[in-house]
Amino acid sequence: MKKHLFPLFLLVLGVNAHAQQDFFALTGKDTPNIVFNDFRAIDVANGTSGESVFTSEMSPKVFSQQRNSSVTEDKTAYNHSQSATMAALAYDALNNNLVYMPMFSSNIYVLNSKSQEITLVENSVARVTSCDINSHITRMTTGYDGNIYAINNAGTQFLQISRKNSQYVVNDLGIIKDDAGNGKNSFTTIETGFGGDMIADAENNFYVFSASGNVYKVVAKELKAKFIGKIVGIPENYSVNGAAVNSKGKVIIASAKGAPLYEVELESLQAKQLPGEQNLHIYDLASKYFINDRATSINPIANLDIYPTRVDEQFINVSGNDKTLKGNLKLTVFDISGKSVMKQSLSVKNGSLEQQVHLKNLVSGAYIVSITDEAGKILLNKKILVTE
Repeated sequence: MKKHLFPLFLLVLGVNAHAQQDFFALTGKDTPNIVFNDFRAIDVANGTSGESVFTSEMSPKVFSQQRNSSVTEDKTAYNHSQSATMAALAYDALNNNLVYMPMFSSNIYVLNSKSQEITLVENSVARVTSCDINSHITRMTTGYDGNIYAINNAGTQFLQISRKNSQYVVNDLGIIKDDAGNGKNSFTTIETGFGGDMIADAENNFYVFSASGNVYKVVAKELKAKFIGKIVGIPENYSVNGAAVNSKGKVIIASAKGAPLYEVELESLQAKQLPGEQNLHIYDLASKYFINDRATSINPIANLDIYPTRVDEQFINVSGNDKTLKGNLKLTVFDISGKSVMKQSLSVKNGSLEQQVHLKNLVSGAYIVSITDEAGKILLNKKILVTE
């Protein structure tokens, strides 16, 4: 079960009306066993729960991508959208969707957090069976390139879930193997490597947190998991079941055993207990943030923005209305390696800015759009995803 379960660029809708809805928890009922309760927003700064986005008691509308029609699911089986055994969640911020998989099923579900409509993505790529704990999908996150990634317990499947022409496509990227230096801290064994969760950085590398507290860096191109250390500062019996990055670029971890949240420095793996609710049973965490993502370190002007963030027509709009906006601003686009790929001047008139920017045939991929004032001060960094 879950307790044995995966730089350059560097909260929450709850009781506070000013919070943002971009950090989520997959929570369970108050029981030692895995029993799904809900997806809810979490204010990790205060350690408190916000709005329940989707619960086990709802009657959702499920649309099958394969059948191109609505379906009625068998709630007595393991493979349905409200299965009790769920431990993998990711947040697709570009489309405002929560993506998840039941542990005992190959089904992928995409929940629109506003409409609560669900798309069922049936696939034959994920090979999950209820009786094989090695095959269970227990780690999932959004990559910096905008795709969803998931890893099963034993690392024998590394899945990429991408969206093309409004359809979801699943690819198996291969088998993740232990780095030669891992020794007894094997990524592929129950005691040291199974379960937990995963996060991504701004270079599209992944960090897997096992339930035992071990942390592994996975470079997708190499398909190897390198042990980088064990979290310190948490109780000896703490089961690490959820991990996600907060707006400060720190890692938040959570447990399925009804324990407190902790904030972890990835460089030192030192954990610090957070205040707030301390008895939540959290099977997974998800957010829109990344390790080493430069965009997370900027405090933007409230009325300055860039849209859309998913670009399919080679244009973005820059909009601003703030008395602090003055003079000529500079817009710079950086690719994922940090290289400047285009620049353009922006003209502000009486604190107002409305301008369309042509992206000059940028190839598909993730970029950071940075806006600076005449003195070079960064006013806004925002990630965009250019698609074909």
